[in-house]
Amino acid sequence: MGGVSGAVHAADRAERVPKQDRSRATRQRLLEAAVACLAEHGWAGSTVAVVAERAGVSRGAAQHHFPTREDLFTAAVEYVAEERSVALRALFPERAGADDRHAVIAALVDLYTGPLFRAALHLWVAASDEEQLRGRVTELEARVGRETHRIAVDLLGADESRPGARETVQGLLDMARGLGLANLLTDDAARRERVVEQWARLLDGVLDGVLDGTPGRHHG
Repeated sequence: MGGVSGAVHAADRAERVPKQDRSRATRQRLLEAAVACLAEHGWAGSTVAVVAERAGVSRGAAQHHFPTREDLFTAAVEYVAEERSVALRALFPERAGADDRHAVIAALVDLYTGPLFRAALHLWVAASDEEQLRGRVTELEARVGRETHRIAVDLLGADESRPGARETVQGLLDMARGLGLANLLTDDAARRERVVEQWARLLDGVLDGVLDGTPGRHHG
């Protein structure tokens, strides 16, 4: 009997694991679909039914994972925040190429012109009108903002004890966000490249002490 009982329990575990895997995969598809729908249709056009159809699951299955629309898009907020953090950390693995400030600035700017930024922007707009989302979006954006600034400081080799260094790095990130907004309406790649070139020169001046007369290292 013990052998039969053990076999039954083993079969139950084998059945549960794939079911758990399927459940995780369905949840992941729903989150990815929610982000894509926000990027393409905005908040008004991103209902649970639309997201479920895009994810290839039934509305009932979607509501099993996320009972309400707010539950779905609150989870999507967390997903977008984590994906943006992952993209940040992957910019220069093991700091390869990070000594080229122009490349670092271009990579940071590129983060603000892709689908993750577009989805985040729609979440910001939705959160401004939806009380259920506002607190969570504000909290996660603050976290992503702090992480973005910290990684930018590290990759740019910025000494924040130097006057103006912190504000210059933050100005770069604010500028990158503005370029991302401009890119929503039209492909602004040519102007964006000129702006990146100028910011690389400005950052060299501030971060290397050229503008305050303090000698510093030069980056290519």
